[in-house]
Amino acid sequence: MSSWIIAMMLGASLLLGGFGLWALLWGVRTGQFDDKNKFLDGALLDSEEALRDAVMMENKKKKIVEEKRRKEKGYKPPD
Repeated sequence: MSSWIIAMMLGASLLLGGFGLWALLWGVRTGQFDDKNKFLDGALLDSEEALRDAVMMENKKKKIVEEKRRKEKGYKPPD
């Protein structure tokens, strides 16, 4: 490979890398990655079925964690 091709590839990669870094810093500085309404929009735009499924999965997870905790401690019947 000639040194001219290597120099062109190195220059192009540095130029593209510099542009990518500039774009990332600009996006962070101007708040392009901030999603302040994420949970509000999620609640408004999700269907009732999706929300119900999410609640059911959360309850199932809590139940599994509680059963695991009981097995580790040993189960005592309530007084």
